[in-house]
Amino acid sequence: MSQTVRTRPEGSGRALSEAYDTALLDLDGVVYAGGHAIAHAVDSLGTAREGGMRLAYVTNNALRTPDAVAAHLTELGIPAEATDVVTSAQAVARLMSEQLPEGARVLLVGGEGLRVALRERGLEPVESADDDPAAVVQGYGGPDLPWGRFAEAAYAVSKGVPWFASNTDLTIPSARGIAPGNGAAVEVVRIATGAEPQVAGKPLPPMHRETILRTGAERPLVVGDRLDTDIEGAFNGGVDSLLVLTGVTDGARLLAAPPRHRPTYVDADLRGLLTGQPEVEAAGEGFRCGGWTALAGRERLELEGEGAPLDGLRALCAAAWTAAGDGAGTLDGGKALARLGL
Repeated sequence: MSQTVRTRPEGSGRALSEAYDTALLDLDGVVYAGGHAIAHAVDSLGTAREGGMRLAYVTNNALRTPDAVAAHLTELGIPAEATDVVTSAQAVARLMSEQLPEGARVLLVGGEGLRVALRERGLEPVESADDDPAAVVQGYGGPDLPWGRFAEAAYAVSKGVPWFASNTDLTIPSARGIAPGNGAAVEVVRIATGAEPQVAGKPLPPMHRETILRTGAERPLVVGDRLDTDIEGAFNGGVDSLLVLTGVTDGARLLAAPPRHRPTYVDADLRGLLTGQPEVEAAGEGFRCGGWTALAGRERLELEGEGAPLDGLRALCAAAWTAAGDGAGTLDGGKALARLGL
């Protein structure tokens, strides 16, 4: 799909919750961190919902069922139903159902969320490579998934059984820090077999398709904290995106982003749904947003003026992305970001 290279964040004269009919929200790092809601998430989502915006929670984590995710959100003060949740387990189950006959046996390496999704699509989970599976599927199964499950997957894949993965995120956040994700588990089977799985999760098209099919969104806005899953997924789907800075992406990563990782909008947190977005305008050889002007020097980004830090960041994005063109940014923005406290 051909796309115009984005060289600056866009502005919006309307609140994003009015300009788009559905927010496709990532969860960890956007709505909650560990077991706690992120600051301003509960109130912002409540206001957006009351204003008529549909909220859909889109996660690459295939461990929990939609019912469990909805229950967690509700406990945090964000009322949700299972139908508001879209998981990579659902996306990979649909992908498999389109290639396998109804009732086909599938060797499951994962948790309850993936098991429920397979059965929803008329597929039968089995536990062993000796159960004559028609396919193998891997999804995050939690830290206690037995090592023998990977061996079963490798035995079947080595025989030529089609192999699927819910997602390939190498890491997953936990209460104790960063843990190996499903992508690390997929690498175990890849190393053992030399095979390549079909992958459904963000940033790939099957996940976006699953989300649109389940929500019916006509003007969706992807909201995320990760450039390589959320924002790239929006890019691949040809829809707009809002990056919030409550998760893993910092200013330096944003300035260095190649085109597929450049969000439409940038804001501090989910309060950004409730406001318009300031314009970033050309100003001589640089770019102005609010009281800041950013310029691309020979080796580093320069920043002049004063005002809201996020306006400075937006101006810096325009300078960095314009200088980088269709590549990744290489100019040093450290001094400018430090001035903004970012």
